[in-house]
Amino acid sequence: MVVVGARMPPPPPRTPASHALSVAVLCWQFGQVVIGPPGSGKTTYCVGMCQYLQALGRKVAVINLDPANDNYTYPVAADIKDLILLDAAAAQCELGPNGALVYCYEFLEANTDWLLEKLAQLSDCYVLLDMPGQVELYTHHASVRNILQTLTLRHNHRLVAVHLVDAHHCADAAKFISVLLVTLSTMVQLEMPQVNLLSKIDLVEAYGELAYNLDFYTDVTDPSRLLPYLQQEDSAFARRHAKLNEAICELIDDFSLVQFGTLDISSRESVGRALKAIDKANGYVGSGGEGPQPGVHSIEGECDDDRVGSVQERYMAETDLGELLGPHAPAARRRTPP
Repeated sequence: MVVVGARMPPPPPRTPASHALSVAVLCWQFGQVVIGPPGSGKTTYCVGMCQYLQALGRKVAVINLDPANDNYTYPVAADIKDLILLDAAAAQCELGPNGALVYCYEFLEANTDWLLEKLAQLSDCYVLLDMPGQVELYTHHASVRNILQTLTLRHNHRLVAVHLVDAHHCADAAKFISVLLVTLSTMVQLEMPQVNLLSKIDLVEAYGELAYNLDFYTDVTDPSRLLPYLQQEDSAFARRHAKLNEAICELIDDFSLVQFGTLDISSRESVGRALKAIDKANGYVGSGGEGPQPGVHSIEGECDDDRVGSVQERYMAETDLGELLGPHAPAARRRTPP
């Protein structure tokens, strides 16, 4: 166990003699970096994805890189708490919870060889990295990006960031615009392949019906269509920030980077659809090794009805299904978008 000492900067990296040998054996190791806000379902995702991958015949290992996570229910192949403890960092450096977490990642950045050694021991595994939920680590702090770039650019790890967002945010225009901005900031900051997923899609309308069909929220083709719903809020805050919201929507639209898939971790079909996109993003398709699995390695030719329509029909209210039900459905069951 590493004892946290000086306040800042983190201690210098360790240089064990076995480091060069352990790194040399790494070759095309594939995996996922599971990120997202607190409560978005990262740990649950790791459990479900691990079970799904094992059912496909892939050897899987999960690494916990969240020093505040004490409730994981998956077998841990490696744990950041073996390197540094969050409570010890907070106590010895007189930091709050977020500051201590930032310190832990600066410490991990200075000791990236620890993570490389753990990955070298799992060189025959597909890896899942369970990350913390503090968004500042992915939107503007450099340590996570530097660690991931060390793994991907210097040591042959084929990783993709899997960014989870609670689907019920779609029911609130202000929250969804915030989600879009955070997602875009993460993609620009991390500079690596990223698959964005609306998690808990079975709860998509738990806090109210959606203003548009589900494909509007997955494709994000014109976020400015949400602005009228913000203007309906009769509050000084909404009026004062109307131009800011408009500028954010324009920024997101100009980048044209943000799109979402859907995920119900309890549905085998939904997990399989997500894995198709992830395999394409990290290059697992056609990479050799154990080989791509039938029905998992291609997303080409998937129609909108399979990708979004069936999800919307299963999890959303009948009033949201106007386009799916067709023009001959009773008027009470068809919804006319504003």
